[in-house]
Amino acid sequence: MSKTLLDILACPACKGEIQHDEAAQKLVCVGECQRRYPIRDGIPVMLIDEAEMPDE
Repeated sequence: MSKTLLDILACPACKGEIQHDEAAQKLVCVGECQRRYPIRDGIPVMLIDEAEMPDE
């Protein structure tokens, strides 16, 4: 995932910063909510309903 794209993206739930977890192939919110968004076929799925909560 390019740094430029990560700089543009924000968590749709809390507007927090997003980081790429390469091992898990997820985008992780480092803001208040800590949601994890899946990456499918190289495309980030930034939908709140598709995100995993930190306790899952």
